[in-house]
Amino acid sequence: MASRYEHLTRLLTEKLNVAPDTVHPDATLADLGLDSLAIAELTMSLQDDWHVDLEAVSTPPETTLTHLLTLADTAPPATT
Repeated sequence: MASRYEHLTRLLTEKLNVAPDTVHPDATLADLGLDSLAIAELTMSLQDDWHVDLEAVSTPPETTLTHLLTLADTAPPATT
């Protein structure tokens, strides 16, 4: 099973067309060229894939990938 970081990297590169060489733990969402729509799409994908509730979590463009993973790790489970 892939780690959450590997999964996040795959989403960024395959779904959001982020260049693989720009993806690293300290990269911000802005560094990766994600606008608010892409950030929302990423957040929704993570919610669905990881079954966590990220709706109340703020993910501004300055959010690093490490911080995003921490937010997901501490988010409550998604309700169905």
